[in-house]
Amino acid sequence: MKNTLLLLFLFTIHYGFSQFNVTGIVYDNLTNTPIENVKVLDTTSGSKVVTDKNGFFTTVASGTIVVSKEGYFTKEIEISKSIDLTIVLDKKVTKLEEVVINDIAIPIKHKESTEAVSVLSSHEINRGNLLELHPILNRVPGVFMQNGTLNTNRISIRGIGARNLFGTANIRAYFGDIPITDGNGESSIEDLELGALSSIEIHKGPSSSSYGVGLGGTILLKPENIHEQKTAGTFSSSFGSYGLRRVLAKASLKKEKNHVTLLYGNTHSDGYRDNNKYDRNIITLMSVINSDEKNSFAVLGSYVNLKAGIPSSLSQVAFENTPRQAAFTWGRSQAFEDVDYVILGITWKHKYHPKLEQHTSVFGSLRNNHEPRPFNIQKEKSNTLGIRSRVLGNHLLAKKQLNWAIGGELFYETYNQRTFENLYEDFPVGTGSIRGARLSDLDEKRYYYNLFTEANYTITKKLKLNIGIHLNQTFFDIEDSFLSDGENNSGSFDFDPILSPKLGINYMLNPHFFLFGNIAHGFSTPTTAETLLPDGLFNPDIKPEIGWNYEIGSRFWFLERLHGSLSIYTLRIEDLLVSRRTVEDNFFAINAGKTIHNGIEAEINYSLIRKMSHQLNFFINTSINDYNFDEFIDIDNNFSGNDLTGVPSEVINLGLDLTSTKGFYGNLNFQTVGKIPANDANTIYSNRYELLHGKIGYKSSIGNHWNYNVSLGVNNILDTKYASQLQINARGFGDNAPRYFYPGLPFNMYGGININYRL
Repeated sequence: MKNTLLLLFLFTIHYGFSQFNVTGIVYDNLTNTPIENVKVLDTTSGSKVVTDKNGFFTTVASGTIVVSKEGYFTKEIEISKSIDLTIVLDKKVTKLEEVVINDIAIPIKHKESTEAVSVLSSHEINRGNLLELHPILNRVPGVFMQNGTLNTNRISIRGIGARNLFGTANIRAYFGDIPITDGNGESSIEDLELGALSSIEIHKGPSSSSYGVGLGGTILLKPENIHEQKTAGTFSSSFGSYGLRRVLAKASLKKEKNHVTLLYGNTHSDGYRDNNKYDRNIITLMSVINSDEKNSFAVLGSYVNLKAGIPSSLSQVAFENTPRQAAFTWGRSQAFEDVDYVILGITWKHKYHPKLEQHTSVFGSLRNNHEPRPFNIQKEKSNTLGIRSRVLGNHLLAKKQLNWAIGGELFYETYNQRTFENLYEDFPVGTGSIRGARLSDLDEKRYYYNLFTEANYTITKKLKLNIGIHLNQTFFDIEDSFLSDGENNSGSFDFDPILSPKLGINYMLNPHFFLFGNIAHGFSTPTTAETLLPDGLFNPDIKPEIGWNYEIGSRFWFLERLHGSLSIYTLRIEDLLVSRRTVEDNFFAINAGKTIHNGIEAEINYSLIRKMSHQLNFFINTSINDYNFDEFIDIDNNFSGNDLTGVPSEVINLGLDLTSTKGFYGNLNFQTVGKIPANDANTIYSNRYELLHGKIGYKSSIGNHWNYNVSLGVNNILDTKYASQLQINARGFGDNAPRYFYPGLPFNMYGGININYRL
């Protein structure tokens, strides 16, 4: 008995002297943000603590602590001394049930949404080289981004925007709470730095009443969460084929309740083709100021300086035989674009009480563009100013939960376009573009108002209702400062007010299976170029495109290993804007028809291996498109029944994604894209093609403050020859063949290192 008591006494003394004080902070490895409510368990004593809202914890440990949180990989750490830890947890990429969407309007869990929404996390954004947006978006069912060059892109959602001649139109886009869609309805999403984003949220179809009901949908670019607790810094550098160089530096600072992050990035590429150099510098500022418990202010700004050559599209013969050349006149004139772009916004959030708050944003932008082309030299200047405000409420109605928002957006833009003769043909080869006499000088003021209200109502525990109404009216004034041939194109014009309602439902069959459906109206106003006739006069008959979307779908989660979604929809468009080409690179638009967009979108994600040490996930998604002209008569041509121009018949993605707590990771993505009509007559199609991309990497830490991530990636492993973008309805002039095709990059590689420091 005495020996037993002695042993117990000695064990107690040893146990007491083996306890160590442990403090630390737990971060999300992808977002670099603190994680709340993480469990920290001492396996010897059984004592347990959880991290606070700042990710901090303090405990006493005697050997091993286990750090865990649902949705993250568990981590075990041996403790042999008192220590201050920085712990990084990897998120399980299939844990999506609790993802919140629409958080700058009416926050709602993704599974309870009444519309088709895809959320790209920072993990998915980081799967590629963080330079090109199109491999990221093209993994989303219903979304297709064509990529002629780094500065020549076109995004379409469910076929909307595919017929825009240059750039992305008919889709609303926001950076945080700041609209980046200009007064023309065009968005240059690819100009922004992907390294500044925490996620991308894509609402497909005209169902987002709070964002402007663009016919194609809405893309919400969410800035990186900057609630860092201590000073942190990140530096990354990447190199790749065809002279690719990318440098990104980021610094974050917290002082009491205030946070600020400053990011600088430079991207350079010599280009695969002639006259294809690209150089972009970008500075982004993100800051949050919490003045008190009821008021906070967020500042978001970005400056982009971009200069890039324009090789333009190629004829069929040139595309097949000499794809690296620039189009002759574009190479001869050394065509390029030189852009300076600034956006800045300040958002004020005020809580009247826990169930009522106000969000108000004031924003503006400046954009200057100098673009020599073979047919003229264009100089553009635009300035925008706007305010967006809404009140959000959370109340009970008939003892049922009602979340609602009501607000408005006012937008004002001044735009000046001047064109000049390009005299490059009068000078020796190699001189490039030379400015000649002025050809036009057009000023435009475009302004609109959006008024909206939206509500989510819980009818029963299983049934939820979403309703919304959006009202828009657009006005513009045109002043022609250069009267050609005595014609005065000046005037004030406006479109009729457009009222766009929507109704959506969500029904929970069981906690793992949800059904949804919606009916929604949307519209897209013509761009400035589309409102003018070939002689520069305003076209009084031009009207916005309008349409109705009808959709049903489901979302499901099973056994913590399988999740996915299915959507079936039909989108009916009237007053379709059709671009007619008159002389070389001169266009005008008419309302010439109707289109029907029928489609199926599906995605499945499955955890093949799900262990504490590593996880291997398989995914497959598909878009099956049946888009055609319902009625389309253009002069003497009847295109009714033809396939819609610029949209693939189907897109299928499948791949593998490996994550490991030991630091190794990798992914493989195979994509097949169906044939795409290049003209309305359906006489020219691009060929079906397959692409295979892959990336491997390793990430780890050095001490308590440093983390690093090294990676190597390969695009187009199969070295497929394909058209990455089409110039739809191209025409040949003189003896020249039409130039439909932008050649995609062949086999190419990239690699890089990311170093992160936390104080």
